[in-house]
Amino acid sequence: MTAGIRHDDLRRRNRGLVIAAVRRAGLPSRTEIASTTGLSHSTISAISADLINEGILAEAKAGELASARRGRPQVGLSLNADAATVIVAVLSLNELSAATINYAGGLVAEESRTLATATISRDDLISELVAMLCRLTSGMEGSARPLRIVLAIQGITDADARVMLWSPITPHRDIPFAEILERKLGIPTAVENDCNMMAVALRWRDPARYRADFIAILLSHGIGMGLVLKGNLFTGTRSSGGEFGHVIHRPEGALCRCGRRGCIEAYAGDYAIWRNAHGKSEFSTPEDGVRPEDMKELAERARASDGPEREAYRKAGNAIGYGIGSLFALIDPAPIAFVGAGAAAFDLLEPAIRAAVAETAGGQHSDAIAFDTIPDELPLIRQGCAMRALTYVDQEIFSDGYPASPLLHADIA
Repeated sequence: MTAGIRHDDLRRRNRGLVIAAVRRAGLPSRTEIASTTGLSHSTISAISADLINEGILAEAKAGELASARRGRPQVGLSLNADAATVIVAVLSLNELSAATINYAGGLVAEESRTLATATISRDDLISELVAMLCRLTSGMEGSARPLRIVLAIQGITDADARVMLWSPITPHRDIPFAEILERKLGIPTAVENDCNMMAVALRWRDPARYRADFIAILLSHGIGMGLVLKGNLFTGTRSSGGEFGHVIHRPEGALCRCGRRGCIEAYAGDYAIWRNAHGKSEFSTPEDGVRPEDMKELAERARASDGPEREAYRKAGNAIGYGIGSLFALIDPAPIAFVGAGAAAFDLLEPAIRAAVAETAGGQHSDAIAFDTIPDELPLIRQGCAMRALTYVDQEIFSDGYPASPLLHADIA
């Protein structure tokens, strides 16, 4: 009995290694998979044959992979796009979006909708999400049924309990989204922080740069952070371990959208920059209606003259920079990707950010800190959710063989 259990575990592990190698490399040959995984060629051949027969992998078509080595060209393996689908959903300020993704990571269908997240009732918010996902999964039965849902939310989420604990975009708290979606759709569901999903996506996009230690900072209406340390996504006991925007910059300072005062976001969020640029009191209620085009126009005015608009960006950069410097006093400096609409005005923020970092204990090597900018956060968040969902399918379902019911694998990957 013990030997049988060990054999099953080994088989499961090896199948997972092969699938992971194909997902990471795209079109690797069996020889390349052996090099990556350390498995023998005979083991790779046997596992890949099983996975091809099961419809999980496919051999590349002629001409899709030409070996650079001398000798006989090797056939590449790819993920079979039709093997499975997953659903990703993103709930952000005044917007709900969702998409169906195939097993190879391609987009199948998508939908988005504007919601007044600050005023919509709890029941209506849940109903809108359920209805959107029901439309996306309509007619998808049997083997075509999605195997995983990953919902990303701006705010604090409890990944173990799969609950949205708190979000600045809505007054409603403690919503058990995963339990609700599983009950309504019968599909295992995970609930994640949106900035954590940005960090997951960065590792897949550029693993050479974003590997052991790096940071993703959201610059949008809100300010958030996804943090990777020693190759692991940093999470607290309730998953959202990087609430960077709500670190206090100035005690009793400007009013934040979260209801507290002095947060970094209260100086660096879109609404805060807008508020300061227009000479409004820092204690005035944050506006939800600042449009991207409004911020684009504001940035153009800041570039044109050294007036209140440019000063507002200086204040924002100052708050961000001191926050980063304080973080780097605890951990070593690491590459930072600034993501979101606010990254389009990074030229206005960067001087103040670097100056503030240099004043802190963490800024001893501030000139060497590398910054990247990605102006649109939604594709990155969606990609992070997709990879979270697909690697769950890889490791928890297909490494075992297809289960009778995906709900048998409802634990969080």
